[in-house]
Amino acid sequence: MNIRPVTDLRNKFSEIEQMVSEGEPVYLTKNGYGTMVVLSIDEYSNMISMIDAKLAESEMIANATSKRYSHDEVFGRIREFIDNGR
Repeated sequence: MNIRPVTDLRNKFSEIEQMVSEGEPVYLTKNGYGTMVVLSIDEYSNMISMIDAKLAESEMIANATSKRYSHDEVFGRIREFIDNGR
């Protein structure tokens, strides 16, 4: 994981650009706290495309059934998945 201070964006842009061009995200911090992530346009596009595809898939599934889940059911399943995955 590439974690750099935000000042490196200005002072060491070429280093950050190289990491990003190799497909690695760069996490920037300010005063020791995370502030942003720098991604290549291709990585960002791929991420957005994947999200769009999953949303379209979920809409198709939702349209094919009348079953609906409550907030508690959804997040309960997510928490269970995370807890069991560790």
